Amino acid sequence: MLLHEKIKAIRNFKGIKQKPIADALNLTVQAYSFKERGKRPITTTELELIAKHLKVPTSIFFEENFNVKFNDILPNKVS
Repeated sequence: MLLHEKIKAIRNFKGIKQKPIADALNLTVQAYSFKERGKRPITTTELELIAKHLKVPTSIFFEENFNVKFNDILPNKVS
């Protein structure tokens, strides 16, 4: 799974819309959407802010066993 796919998976699972993350990155929703679809690069600074808003460690995006680590964040799902 690629970086942008992991970001989208976690964001969707947590029920977080793109707008709050786009706002935090000072981007339009459309510009953020391009990043989340892999059409534009994600900088290190942006990745750190995304992780902060998703309330996950930045390192989760680089885990080889992402699916296992993803299961570790399941209890944090927003109802």
